[in-house]
This record gives sequence, structure tokens and C-alpha cells, in this order.
Amino acid sequence: MKHGMTITEKILARGAHKDAVKAGDIINADIDVAMCHDVTTPPAIRMLEEKGITGVFDKEKIVVTPDHFQPAKDIKSAELLKRLDTWAKRNDITHYYPVGKAGVCHALLPEKGHIRPGEIIVGGDSHTCTYGAFGAFSAGIGSTDLAAVLAAGELWFKVPESIKFVMNGELGECVYSKDMIIAIITRIGTDGALYKAMEFTGSTIESLSMEARMTITNMAIEAGGKSGIIAVDDTTREYLDRVLPEGKKDYQVFESDADAEYSNVEEFNCSELEPMVAMPNLPSNGETVSGQEGIPMDQAYIGSCTNGRIEDLRLAAKFLKGKKVKSRTIVVPATPSIWKQANDEGLLDIFYEAECVVAAPTCGACLGGFMGILAEGEKCISTTNRNFVGRMGHPKSEVYLASPATAAASAVEGKLTDPRKHI
Repeated sequence: MKHGMTITEKILARGAHKDAVKAGDIINADIDVAMCHDVTTPPAIRMLEEKGITGVFDKEKIVVTPDHFQPAKDIKSAELLKRLDTWAKRNDITHYYPVGKAGVCHALLPEKGHIRPGEIIVGGDSHTCTYGAFGAFSAGIGSTDLAAVLAAGELWFKVPESIKFVMNGELGECVYSKDMIIAIITRIGTDGALYKAMEFTGSTIESLSMEARMTITNMAIEAGGKSGIIAVDDTTREYLDRVLPEGKKDYQVFESDADAEYSNVEEFNCSELEPMVAMPNLPSNGETVSGQEGIPMDQAYIGSCTNGRIEDLRLAAKFLKGKKVKSRTIVVPATPSIWKQANDEGLLDIFYEAECVVAAPTCGACLGGFMGILAEGEKCISTTNRNFVGRMGHPKSEVYLASPATAAASAVEGKLTDPRKHI
């Protein structure tokens, strides 16, 4: 019996120039956008050079930004940035955002209008699944596959099975998309969606802003997902109308068929959710904040590709306004535009008065690179997406994942705190 196709299968079929594909098929698909940053792209460049390949498949379809170690923190990172810069300039990459224009990649690309529905997007970063919030198929790849994409403009895929997550109900006070995705990963586990497309739907999803949706698709990889995806609606279109350049405003929208096949369906009553925290050392170690309150926090981190957008900074500022932090607190706007907007809105003044550190756009602290490394025994309440052993520093440090509201409220108290107490 022939079934309909999921949104993911339809996008991959388009890229493979096929009428239809099904889960398990091996396909070769055209790549619409390739994202490159300073950690995984230099090895890809080296592989290409060793094969005598110096050019790229299409300088218009590659987006380059340093973000993990920018500005350079040491000689090794400076060499990475130099290699990326030399390669981007030599190939006259149209969409190159060097230091000064650079930002956290998964915030920068949507903001600059590089993400469109119905397209296939890959990047040398596991959280490339973020772009699925726009009804695109988007997945992280390694440096070897990235090298192949940069040279050929295509890549093979196994068409993933899909899991449907039906999220209904009105979110309660101080409950946000970060709490939703922590609850999802806690239910299914870090391998619960292994090599599957996580399709998010329902009235709660429809109520979210694009920024909040990106928080959810960003963490699909934390459940083992190949991708995360949300169908296009009016909220998507309004965002794209604002950011897409002239000549790029036409795009193809796909929707899952009513009889599409899913490996399973998970339903959530989001009105029952509370503020959540992922305890060390897995994103699936979700607990209610109210049940874990009082754990002392040495550091709070508000930023990253998960929660460093203007909506997140506004939320953090709401809880920090007129207060002083008791934990050292680092706030990192994800892009220069977000930094400027936060400044124009007076948010940076609020962070300054609260005695926070405000940094330039960088991924540094999230991966234990720089700008917020944890010492032995230190605990950090963080708006990032990953809390593995040693993720933000010493192997005996601990990372607790939460929303900007929970992180800010905890920073004020110096301990894990339910944000509902600070309304």
C-alpha cells in the first residue's frame, strides 16, 4: 500500500529530482546552502587542497562565518581564522562574514536571509538542524562530507524516518520553548530520535515566534535526530518577508500528507509543563526547576545558538532589571545586529547595572573554548544546548540547561531558582 510523504521526504525528493522517496532510500541530493565556520571548515579546505581542488561548486550558495573562536583567543585559533579567511577571499565567497560582521552561525544565517523553506541546507556543525524551523531540511555534517559538498554541491543521504511531536495547550507562566524541548528530550532520551526527522506540530508550536521555534529545532540533535522541522505558517512568512532579499522571496512550501507514515507519534499537553532544567550531564536529565531549587551556581551563561537572540535577551533583562547578580553572569548576543538592537533597546544598560559581563558574538563559552570556562567543581546555569561532562570546562564542573528566564532568576539568587518567584 502506497502512503503519502512527510514534509522531510518531499524536500529530499525535490533535491534528488525524484517524484517520491521513502524512509530508508539512499539518495543523492543537491545542496541549496552550505554553512561554514572556523572549526570544521579548515580541515575540509585542507582535504580539498590535498586533492588539488581549489575552487567551490557555487560561491553564492556558501555562507561563511567564524564563530567558535572569534575573535581569536590564541595562536591555534588565529591560524584557523586565517585559513578560513584566505580560502573565503580566494574563492570570492559572496556571503562571507569576517570578524566584525561575524556572529553565531545559526542565528546569523536566518537573520541575513540565507534560509528558505523547502531547501536542503547542510553545515559543518551538529546544530545546523536549527534551520528546520523554516520548513527546510537541515542537518549537520562532518568535515569530510563538507569538503565533498564544497567541491560538488551535492551529498548522499539515507532518507530518515520521521517522528511527529504534537504539542498542544497554552504555555504556563515562565514556561518557554526551551522548557518544551527539554521535556521532549527527557521523555524520549538522547537516542530517542536517532537518525530521524523530528517533526514538531500542534497549537503550541503555532503560537511560538520564529526565535522560539529555532530553540526547539536547534536541540533536535540532542535527541539523536538527523533533523528537526516545523511547517511554514503565517509566522514563518512574516519573518521571511522581513529578512529575505529581493529576488529570493519566492520559495517552495511543503507539507506532510495526511496519510504520511511516522515511526511514532508523541503527544504533549504543554499546559501541564513547568520551568525545566536539564541536570548534568545529559540534555535528557530534565527535572522541574521547582523540584531542584537551591543548588548554588557559580556562573550563569545567557547566549549561544539556542538562546542568544533578541527575544532571549529581552527575557533575561526582564528578570535582571534593577537587580544585582550573585553568580558571575555572561551575556552574549548571538550576532552584531542583535548586539546593536539590545544596546538600542537599553538591554545592555540593564545587564551592566546588574553587573553582568556582555561579550561580542561568539560560541566560545558553550563548547568550553573561551569567554566563560568553568573550573573544577564549578556549576553553571546555562541557556546552551549541551551539558556533557567537561562541555564548558573542567571535567568535574557541571552544566545545568535552562531557559533565559530560569538562568537570569538563578543568577540573581546565586542558586537554581524558579523564575515564577521573580515575576
